[in-house]
Amino acid sequence: MKIIKPSVIIESQDWSNMLKRIETKGRVCYKSEEKITDDSAAKFIENLLKRGHLSVLEHSSISVKFVCDRGVSHEIVRHRIASYSQESTRYCNYGNDDNGITVIEPYFLDKESFAYLSWENAMLATERHYRELLMYKYPPQKARSVLPNSLKTEIWVTYNLREWIHFFSLRAEKAGHPQMRQVVIPLLLKFKEMLPEIFGNIPYDTEFPAEYYAEILFA
Repeated sequence: MKIIKPSVIIESQDWSNMLKRIETKGRVCYKSEEKITDDSAAKFIENLLKRGHLSVLEHSSISVKFVCDRGVSHEIVRHRIASYSQESTRYCNYGNDDNGITVIEPYFLDKESFAYLSWENAMLATERHYRELLMYKYPPQKARSVLPNSLKTEIWVTYNLREWIHFFSLRAEKAGHPQMRQVVIPLLLKFKEMLPEIFGNIPYDTEFPAEYYAEILFA
């Protein structure tokens, strides 16, 4: 069994050009295309947000890959106006991996505690039973019945910018699941850095310990 921490991978793109594309679409609504300049996009988008004219943001999207546990992924896919591509437990045979199953470490369990030992033993038992089912000639899609929420999954998520705002407004707040906040808050902070005009004012749980933030990477 392999224990890892969660991470998030952002698909790289031209962030400044994204703002210009949004402005080009939005200006049609007001027939103000003649006002487009090299630096007019940020102010235009700021006005869109103030007016609540968020549908214009649907013309641009961002793709992100979450490496998280299955429980978190089940919450992610509740969001609509989206495209998802996820690692399949039907077709992936974890019995072929020398490491066995890979699980996401629950950051909130102290490694020196009996609670962590209890979780670790449960994961090892799950791995053993999974391998036994494969040994009894059950295919992965049936053997997966014993796999846990802590199982590592990889899921590509594509939302338009309006849906990202909605996603962060729900998942980065204190009411969000702890392991969801672990991946979403550092992602939001990165979005704030790249596109402050759009994500700069979105609130989040500032009390979540930064030491547990998931690693943010670019593809």
